[in-house]
Amino acid sequence: MNTASLPAYTLSDFDFDLPESLIAQHPANERSASRLLDGSAAAPVDRIFRDLPGLLNPGDLLVFNDTKVIKARVFGEKASGGKLELLIERVLPGHEIVAHMKVSKKPLPGAHIRLAVGQADCDAVLLGRWPDEQGALFHFKLDQDPYALMERCGHVPLPPYITHTDTAEDERRYQTVFARAPGAVAAPTAALHFDDTLLQALDARGVEHAHVTLHVGAGTFQPVKTEQLTEHVMHREWYEVPEATQQAIARCRERGGRVVAVGTTTVRSLESWARSGESTGDTQIFITPGFAFQVVDRLVTNFHLPKSTLMMLVSAFAGYTHIRQLYQHAIAQGYRFFSYGDAMLLSRAPAGTP
Repeated sequence: MNTASLPAYTLSDFDFDLPESLIAQHPANERSASRLLDGSAAAPVDRIFRDLPGLLNPGDLLVFNDTKVIKARVFGEKASGGKLELLIERVLPGHEIVAHMKVSKKPLPGAHIRLAVGQADCDAVLLGRWPDEQGALFHFKLDQDPYALMERCGHVPLPPYITHTDTAEDERRYQTVFARAPGAVAAPTAALHFDDTLLQALDARGVEHAHVTLHVGAGTFQPVKTEQLTEHVMHREWYEVPEATQQAIARCRERGGRVVAVGTTTVRSLESWARSGESTGDTQIFITPGFAFQVVDRLVTNFHLPKSTLMMLVSAFAGYTHIRQLYQHAIAQGYRFFSYGDAMLLSRAPAGTP
């Protein structure tokens, strides 16, 4: 692919002004009643998400991320009584976890802390940093099953731009209807718009579906801080592309259908598999303009944070100029942004599109 004609994008190119009033704090009353900005052609078209079946062809393949959001926010205290908060990023074998820790003074390796005080009273020992001594995450060993602890005493890990504390509504709606594999600390938000009625309509249309798993990490919300994109260190996320999904993609190609990724996490999974040949493992794939997509033809996605890696991904997929125009249209038309917001439908731009 010739990328010589592409501009040398920097972090500032992915910034934009968003009125705070457009940041969705709650989901739409019905999942499929959210708005859908159809950006699959040159001119944007305003639609409703339940219109999606009519925008796909029989024989197309929708690929979902079936990760399940865990109640990963757990509160506790140090032996001194100082309060702390963990955001459990990953569960390891042997009742071990890897977590972000919010505390006034970080404890040293070997320190004991108590989690869910007065509820489950779990003892945890700090083993050190993760994945190495310079890692930003903390490695703990618990005296009980981490999943059981989170289910009893954890809180839904709502994104930082959602200002209310988690409720029963969030426990239900910050989760896809087909969530299966526990491990995410953030929802694959494009998939939140699908409900059983819409899935039935897609089946009736002759649109097939398959699944990948990518456990979305908290790093998905972090803005890039280096002006030069090549200096950014991408966060790690675990993914799997099952053999059944690989076969479904091959059959889709044989019949001339299009592979439609539901969400950027699905894109990251499929393109990681295509690039590395590994169907499971950790990915640090960083998709920016000039990236050569090998699998995904169309993309259903929500609206993303300024200066985020996901803004860069959708710009790489649909073209930087086209994405800027779509975002300007969405803001002017009052679309709802981010996790509980509205969605877009995008087509892959030809290689070299600025």
